[in-house]
Amino acid sequence: MAEIFAELFSVSGLFTLLMLLMLQAVLGFDNLLYISIESKRVGPEKAGMVRKWGIGLAVALRVVLLIIIVNVFTLLAEPLFNLDLKGLIEGEFTLQALVTLGGGAFIIYTAVKEINHLLAVDHIEHTEGSKKKSVTQAIIMIVMMNLVFSFDSILSAMAIANIEIAHVVNAAGDTLSTFTGTVTQCKADLIANPVAGAIGCEPSKDYQVWIMAVAIVASGIVMILMADYVAEFLKKNRMYEVLGLFILFLVGVLLVTEGAHLAHLKLFSFPIDAMSKASFYLVVGTLVITDIISTNYQKRLWAQREAELRSTGNNVDDAIKAVDAHIEKHGNIG
Repeated sequence: MAEIFAELFSVSGLFTLLMLLMLQAVLGFDNLLYISIESKRVGPEKAGMVRKWGIGLAVALRVVLLIIIVNVFTLLAEPLFNLDLKGLIEGEFTLQALVTLGGGAFIIYTAVKEINHLLAVDHIEHTEGSKKKSVTQAIIMIVMMNLVFSFDSILSAMAIANIEIAHVVNAAGDTLSTFTGTVTQCKADLIANPVAGAIGCEPSKDYQVWIMAVAIVASGIVMILMADYVAEFLKKNRMYEVLGLFILFLVGVLLVTEGAHLAHLKLFSFPIDAMSKASFYLVVGTLVITDIISTNYQKRLWAQREAELRSTGNNVDDAIKAVDAHIEKHGNIG
């Protein structure tokens, strides 16, 4: 335990923890958005409880998943089966690729279904989403999708929270000892301090599991604290719910392309490359800016329409109030 605290509160440990918290904050936005949309299906009186239980259970399972992934990391990259239909579809599928593809496809389905629902109903204020779900169903869906998002965040965290080590091996490939440092440093140490039967050093990594676990728990607490605010904001600003659904759709596309890239998938002999995080954030930023400009433009149009209504007569207050209420509910004047 003393070694864990020493590692966590060292300068490098605290810096790594800060980087992981920033990473979790960036990658957790889409997760929080999904949780807010999913929890509304149980009704407003139970939505808060669903969000808290869903996130709490998901964080606990994410820590367990972290430990499993660190210990079976090489197995995730082992191919399960191949598809080889020349000129049509080719790929080498791993467990990681299948989970990422399936999760992305489900998120796209959810986003498209919710967008279609928003377009189909005439009075959105009388509904809180499509088919109602029980508390248990909603919590299960939140936990499952949180675990899908976990693959991306955990693998990214593992790329940050690790220490270079080298295994001193014999002719049979067995590890005789472990050296903390690079292979070059290990070889130099092996020359200075020979180990019986050793023939060289092999590179490896030691993952800082406890630091990653602390970052996951901390981000989970922040998500629990923020979930109600995000849900309330989306409820009061319905136009941003539409924006959120399109962002969620992009998250699904991001995961599908990432899964396809992991599977080395080719369609009609064309390889599918993963959407870069930079491209994703650029598109999201463009959507947000466009939405802000559109909303401000609509408000200016309404101000002009209000002035025209007032100039035509005195009995326009009810019409103005009705349109104001419409804007508050829907975010537009159409």
